[in-house]
Amino acid sequence: MSSQKDLDNRANQLNPEHDAYHQSRGEEGRPEDWKDRLAENDDK
Repeated sequence: MSSQKDLDNRANQLNPEHDAYHQSRGEEGRPEDWKDRLAENDDK
């Protein structure tokens, strides 16, 4: 069974509004244009 900390980390890594999302994808943190990037991915 996963701990609450593990579950929170997973949720944060799946949330584009959270720094952990971008860090888990190789960025230093949430970029200024994160909303634009997310919209571009939705269009594909």
